[in-house]
Amino acid sequence: MPKGRPNTMNNYGVLLHELGLDEPLMTPLRERFLQPVMALLYPDCGGGQLDSHRAFVVKYAPGQDLELGCHYDNAELTLNVALGKVFTGGALYFGGLFQAPAVLTEPLEVEHVVGQGVLHRGGQLHGARPLGTGERWNLVVWLRASAVRNRLCPMCRCEPDLVDDEGFSDGFTREEPTTVDVCALT
Repeated sequence: MPKGRPNTMNNYGVLLHELGLDEPLMTPLRERFLQPVMALLYPDCGGGQLDSHRAFVVKYAPGQDLELGCHYDNAELTLNVALGKVFTGGALYFGGLFQAPAVLTEPLEVEHVVGQGVLHRGGQLHGARPLGTGERWNLVVWLRASAVRNRLCPMCRCEPDLVDDEGFSDGFTREEPTTVDVCALT
């Protein structure tokens, strides 16, 4: 089976689509649960227009990845859920938006709690402090809205030149997606 890296920064983990979990698990999670919540919380950055994702599990452990430097995600919104094991350290830290850089004097830190997740904008500068002990696994879902990224690439901040590809690719589409009517949600 082919195995890709979860992203350009993590060396240990797995892409959920490689396990066949996109259609039966991640797409329904995005469409039925995450998109309605994101439409209310993040309407200004595509929360109601999420039409693709990249989901992966990353692993932090001694002798492997211990931390993750400050970065932003290739996503309009990100969900990061601590799956487990037993660990100390490795808190998430957050700064400003990469589109409006500012001196990161005192970042906000959030401790991972197994079974709980953190939602944030993909353009929010963030990273993970070094793992102290143990092993930590996280589910990360990059939520993408082609209606947003088709106008302005979230990585280079330029109008994209689209190239045909298979699957979700990087979340760009040639068609305008439909929006979620948050007033009709039940």
